[in-house]
Amino acid sequence: MIALLDLGNTTIAIGVSFEGKEIDRIYRLNTEKTKSADEYAITLNQFLKNVQHVVISSVVPELNSVFKEYFEKEFEIKPVFLGYGVKTGLKITTDNPKEVGADIIANAVAATSLYDRTCLVIDLGTATTMTYVEEGNLRGVVIAPGLTTSKNALISKTSQLPQVELEAPKKLIGTNSVDSIKSGLVYGHASMLEGMISRIRLEVGKPDLRIVLTGGHAKMIAPLVGGAITMDERLILKGLLQVYRKNIS
Repeated sequence: MIALLDLGNTTIAIGVSFEGKEIDRIYRLNTEKTKSADEYAITLNQFLKNVQHVVISSVVPELNSVFKEYFEKEFEIKPVFLGYGVKTGLKITTDNPKEVGADIIANAVAATSLYDRTCLVIDLGTATTMTYVEEGNLRGVVIAPGLTTSKNALISKTSQLPQVELEAPKKLIGTNSVDSIKSGLVYGHASMLEGMISRIRLEVGKPDLRIVLTGGHAKMIAPLVGGAITMDERLILKGLLQVYRKNIS
């Protein structure tokens, strides 16, 4: 069994591959930064059995030692943490390659391997990231607040606005507070993406630049963004599987 983990600020996604060819199962946990390795073991041991290899993408440094301890204790293996020095097949040409997040790298690895070596990868997570990759070279990234982050900031700073579910309302112009907030958040985010896609295509001189969309809100936002979009909710785990093949298999 090969375990592929994406340690995010909101959720932890765990992919399992039995033969290293595809992702056979996916599990998701809420990220709890104060949990110990033993506490995580209570949940993880329910579905992780006979793990032989582990590749981890983490943007939560405080959990790195926790998961390292878990895999060393339970399976006597040392996880590979995606980062500087790990083979990816990508060339990172940003000002400081070491500061590019592991999640961004994993997404780019998968998108360039599976879809197009030149593309824009948009990940709708805690932050919304837009990563431009050109012929396998990671050129740069745009980072904006994610949908849930924007919602929480809005609600926490206003006394009279209610909590809402993140979903598109039936009408753009809301006639009550709940629908008005939903519209601003969801349609506003979709419009932001449309505008950024147009600006990026113009800046790089590629009007037909391929767009690959992933992340927790991808399924909701994809139909609201105009133009052809490739959606892959498993993109980051597929990238980690590619990293496994390049470094371990």
